[in-house]
Amino acid sequence: MDYLWYIPNQSVAGHRGDTAEPGHNSLGTLVAQAEAIERHGWKGALLGAGWGRPDTFTVAAALAARTTSFEPLIAIRPGFWPPALAASALATLDDLTGGRVRVNIVSGIDDPAAYGDGAFDKAGRYERTREFMQILRRLWTEDDVRFEGKHYQLSGSTLRPRPPSLPGRPHPTLYFGGASDAAERVAAAEADVQLFWGEPLADIAERIARLKRLSGEVGRRHAPLRFGLRITTLVRETSAQAWRDAEAKVARMAETAGAGWHDHKGEVAVGQQRLLDLQARGDVLDTNLYTAPGRFGGGGAGTTWLVGSAEEVAASLRRYRDLGISTFILSDTPYLREIERQGRTLLPLLRDEPVPPTR
Repeated sequence: MDYLWYIPNQSVAGHRGDTAEPGHNSLGTLVAQAEAIERHGWKGALLGAGWGRPDTFTVAAALAARTTSFEPLIAIRPGFWPPALAASALATLDDLTGGRVRVNIVSGIDDPAAYGDGAFDKAGRYERTREFMQILRRLWTEDDVRFEGKHYQLSGSTLRPRPPSLPGRPHPTLYFGGASDAAERVAAAEADVQLFWGEPLADIAERIARLKRLSGEVGRRHAPLRFGLRITTLVRETSAQAWRDAEAKVARMAETAGAGWHDHKGEVAVGQQRLLDLQARGDVLDTNLYTAPGRFGGGGAGTTWLVGSAEEVAASLRRYRDLGISTFILSDTPYLREIERQGRTLLPLLRDEPVPPTR
């Protein structure tokens, strides 16, 4: 099981209710979060990414240099990065850190005209993404690579240095998200880990079964696809306190029309629409999956929250684990405070360890 946190990496302070103060994205602040993630038992963190935010690779390299075990999950976008350059940069950082790099391949629309990307329909974007992922794997594991694709061509390409090959990890793990038919076919063929947002258990089970079936249909040639969950977890000492705080947060979101909560505006992706559609099924689904945030401006991993005591949230996450989820990327705000709180109260329960006493 992998348990990661989230570092927002935002140009504008106050992301998803975080403390808004000067220096919110300074090197000192980001390093403090990464060090807290190490200290409190998290494996690493997904770094927020998007046009108009600090460059994710640069931030990841800086945080890796200031930590010893922190593993950054770095978003890389085909069209923004050429695949050979991405393969080289990622391999170099992975080599320098002894194999700490994880890679999140992002295909969704994100103001492509601003950074000079071409115009692609959805099929074309995911076709290009599949080629991009194929090239990364080959450059990380083969010499004299020749690739003739519709979008990319290479000839006689040998990469040095290569990522270190570690037990169970021949190269940086490739994470991927997306719920459209095109996205799921790419994940089934090329990803190592398919990431889901916070859908109900039955919906996640259905998607896992479909992706496993698709893996056979598309002729997957890699190790079996694994699955991850990216979700907000609002954990308090008691269930009553957690729900009071959750409802108060949603009330504040309603007052500001969700300002600072939605990183996925513009084209509404299939995965985001699935989350928004959950509101018609009720404010609380399963045991404690809270859908109301999406009605007041929550987006992405902030659309649905798991709410409750540490014991209640841990029980819900174990149910996802029983479905086949092996990577969890959790968060709540204020980020730095919640790294410590959930590292102290929630992580031990997920690992079947005793919870340390509160000092």
